[in-house]
Amino acid sequence: MGIACLSHRIRKVILLLLLGVGCCPSVPARTIHPPAKGFLLISGAAGLSRDDFGQGVLDRFVSLAGGPDANFVYIPTASSGIKLDNGFIYYPPDSDTAADNRAPFEVELARMFGVKRITVLHTRERATANRSRFVEPLRKANAVWISGGNAGRLADAYLGTLTEKEIKAVADRGGVIGGNSAGAIIQGSFIVRGRPDKPVLMAAGHDRGFAFLKNVVINPHLIAAKREDELVNVVDAHPELLGIGIDERTAILVQGDQFEVIGDSKVAIYDNQKHDNRWYYWLTPKTKFDLRTRSVVK
Repeated sequence: MGIACLSHRIRKVILLLLLGVGCCPSVPARTIHPPAKGFLLISGAAGLSRDDFGQGVLDRFVSLAGGPDANFVYIPTASSGIKLDNGFIYYPPDSDTAADNRAPFEVELARMFGVKRITVLHTRERATANRSRFVEPLRKANAVWISGGNAGRLADAYLGTLTEKEIKAVADRGGVIGGNSAGAIIQGSFIVRGRPDKPVLMAAGHDRGFAFLKNVVINPHLIAAKREDELVNVVDAHPELLGIGIDERTAILVQGDQFEVIGDSKVAIYDNQKHDNRWYYWLTPKTKFDLRTRSVVK
């Protein structure tokens, strides 16, 4: 009886070892799925003037799109109101009736980005976001930029719609998707501050992003807004995530499995490990980072 019991226990231990149960902590998922051909330009800026973005950031965006003559789309849906540094104010409407000053807003945006023309694309209605006619500008676009505001507004309007699909298609065919602030947050799979009506960092049921980068959470305005420790909490609660904090005047340019830090300030990486006395570490401009191995490229 003793030998039979021991044999049963040995078989059980071997089975558990083969299954990997109880022998070691689970390894965080690291599937990234970046665009097949194109680029993501993810900015920590407020985005109210050209200087906000940092040295050379918008120039890289325009160049990757094919130059100033390319087709550009700008999505302001995250915002309740955009006031540019020159005093121009645009309020994205709550209905599908275009704002009276949409055309002059497009002129101001083209001037800020340094391009010939730019098309504003906006709705708050999911039914509209699923219409082929609405997404036609995206199908012709070489580049799309998603504005700041609140990422929850973007998810409410576009998550799971034809519009989200066509935004991603811009990069998949070799173009570039850019975004600042909320437009940066939404590009990850997990979003912070997903409720426009409630200032909480993590909002259950309002935390899904477009997942252009899967298993990634992005936090903009990092140093300027004193947010250095925020993603420590997020990654602790969701250890499968890689946290990327981006300061103002700084961006990451994603191509394939790697990104490069561009601009003037710093990016922080949150991998749920302690680095000296912090739960994150810094990347400076021109540093390259491998998203699959979650390590700096030497």
